[in-house]
Amino acid sequence: MEVALLRTYDATPDPKLVVAVGDCGACGGMFGTGYATAGPVSSVIPVDVVVPGCPPAPARILAGILTALSGATP
Repeated sequence: MEVALLRTYDATPDPKLVVAVGDCGACGGMFGTGYATAGPVSSVIPVDVVVPGCPPAPARILAGILTALSGATP
């Protein structure tokens, strides 16, 4: 999925915001970094906000998105 993530990120026009949701996205989670994973999303593309949890509560996800939006400049 690393190639697909890079292609999607590159195809998205600026300004773009990236929110890494859940422990797997934030730090690699229980899968960590191994032969079959690239680790956290931030090791592949720049991440603006990290929402930890496994799974994170919907309110925390929404708060992460709002945090990313509040720091965005049009």
